[in-house]
Amino acid sequence: MRILHIGYRLPPDPGGKERYIARLAREQVLRGHEVLVARRRGDVPPGVEAVTPAPTHLGRLAARRSDPVAFALECAAALPGLGPVDVVNLHGDHREALFLGPAVRRLRVPLLVTVHGALAMGQRAVMPWAFRHVAGFVAIGARPAADLGRAGVPADAIRTMSSGLDLPRLDAIRARTVVEPGLIVSVGSLVPVKNHALTIEAFHRLRAVRPGARLVIAGEGPERARLERLAGAGVEFAGQLPADDVHALVGRAEVFVLASRRLASIGEGIPTAALEALALGTAVVVSSDATLGPVVADRDAYRVFRSGSADDLLAHLRWVLDAGAARARMAERGRRAVADLGWPRTAAVIEDWYEAARAGEPARHSRSSPETARG
Repeated sequence: MRILHIGYRLPPDPGGKERYIARLAREQVLRGHEVLVARRRGDVPPGVEAVTPAPTHLGRLAARRSDPVAFALECAAALPGLGPVDVVNLHGDHREALFLGPAVRRLRVPLLVTVHGALAMGQRAVMPWAFRHVAGFVAIGARPAADLGRAGVPADAIRTMSSGLDLPRLDAIRARTVVEPGLIVSVGSLVPVKNHALTIEAFHRLRAVRPGARLVIAGEGPERARLERLAGAGVEFAGQLPADDVHALVGRAEVFVLASRRLASIGEGIPTAALEALALGTAVVVSSDATLGPVVADRDAYRVFRSGSADDLLAHLRWVLDAGAARARMAERGRRAVADLGWPRTAAVIEDWYEAARAGEPARHSRSSPETARG
């Protein structure tokens, strides 16, 4: 197939969606496909053709309010000049689909939309119109899938799954990493949706009874100054780290924490950092707004606290740190729970979904789909 991905940013810009697009494109090249990626910023992986849409008058007007929408308009204008493609995979939501949908429809090829996080449900009224030309959806987690359902998308048009994982690389890092007692790690951009302030609050309470505990937060963003004012003793900001350094840090931790919350216009899908922590054998504690379902079906493989509750997070942290053998059993269940999420299998599931869309079929549970990839 000749596959066109459209995503606003790629690495080295930070973010799970950015890494997902780059890695999926690379995996599809390895599977023998011709892959193009249109992006505003970032670097395409080896073997992938870069597409940089030219500025347009409409794009310049739209950029005054939203550069991602301007980018979508520019991609729509560029499509006829890219030559034949078999499928277009947009990584975005209704705002980009509103403009890209008609342009892709004119090419007579299917448009797939991968939704990486919660939708802005205040704009739900426009979503059926924006999605009218979309052949199918990949929802990265239960939250985006539920939002699509609330927007009127039929369940059989949604494939719910997660990002793939580089399991051989994570296994190699785990094998050479020594766990540091009392180390708690959180990974994510320093933005309100990640709710690092709640993690810091719970950590301060924990440190009153475990004075040797340390919290390291890996990531960068506009909230850094505010979070540093809240931090106090025992909290370290590691900044933006290379992927292997992040994985080594998480592998050393006794606990990985993600306190994400849902905001009006943004929320988590399935956080890849939490899945990677499971693969690294680290105990995982996540908020109820950062659910790992349905991809991780074993609810004993990780722990969930009530989103926004520092008391509940503290209780889970104390349990995990004091659990000893029980924590080790939970971590082993976590590793087994993500053992089928390698990138080759993930790419195969998405490839089947592309083929179904090209054939005009509704979503079906294809032969290569793992249980967690059901719509």
